[in-house]
Amino acid sequence: MRHLISPMDFSVEELDDLLALAKDIEDNPEKYAHACDGKKIATCFYEPSTRTRLSFEAAMLNLGGSVLGFSSADSSSAAKGESVSDTIRVISCYADICAMRHPKEGAPLVASQHATIPVINAGDGGHQHPTQTLTDLLTIKNLKGRLDHLTIGLCGDLKFGRTVHSLIRALVRYPGIRFILISPPELRLPSYIREGVLDQMGIPYEEVVRLEEAMSDLDILYMTRVQRERFFNEEDYIRMKDYYILNREKMALAPEDMLILHPLPRVNEISTEIDDDPRAVYFKQAQYGVYVRMALILTLLGIEV
Repeated sequence: MRHLISPMDFSVEELDDLLALAKDIEDNPEKYAHACDGKKIATCFYEPSTRTRLSFEAAMLNLGGSVLGFSSADSSSAAKGESVSDTIRVISCYADICAMRHPKEGAPLVASQHATIPVINAGDGGHQHPTQTLTDLLTIKNLKGRLDHLTIGLCGDLKFGRTVHSLIRALVRYPGIRFILISPPELRLPSYIREGVLDQMGIPYEEVVRLEEAMSDLDILYMTRVQRERFFNEEDYIRMKDYYILNREKMALAPEDMLILHPLPRVNEISTEIDDDPRAVYFKQAQYGVYVRMALILTLLGIEV
């Protein structure tokens, strides 16, 4: 039995196989329409979510399976004080696989240690978000044709942004990757990622404050929102939330083939005037999230079609 807690749980070869399966699902959806007949996924979400929870549910329904679960801690026995380890033991009696989101870092890992079914980390605090990373990789691979020799700009909340942390860990395993880290000083990438991953692996990167400085060099611009729920101080959040706003003026500095990704939800960091730009692929990215989660469910359940 396998779990997905970190993007590092899959080798590069396994990632490539997973992305190839997701592409086949996109191209041949009818082939997979009954692959999970009789199977159930539990979506245990202790934090609010739209895309991640619904895309997991859509993925299982597309495979012919069914869904159960909860969408907030208040609607589960966590409100009564039940531990994650007890909850997953019970869920293991009801479902074949579980996707868990939790505000505490490491909670899905704890669940995987007590589960008798595969557990997928659907986001744990400011730590990691591996299925968003799989979505990002599929988006880049399908639209750029490669996952190597890319310059990637990561913009916004790099301190608390779990999607950024997971994406860095996944991409550094491909050759020719270079990062431009775009953030205010207060939201810089944590040292355990900067030193423990980038420096240790000799990955080239530079840190800049102004988005305009980086635009002309990028193959991918990965925008993130400043996350109100990660701030302890409302004044700090208000001061930071409008630091970066991508608009037509800034897009004029970008290469014609640069892609804009965003894990969503967006607040105001990407102006709606950008939505019609062919380089804006964040809504297509959300669609790819369904295909990659279908592929992940099949892989962890050991189902071959």
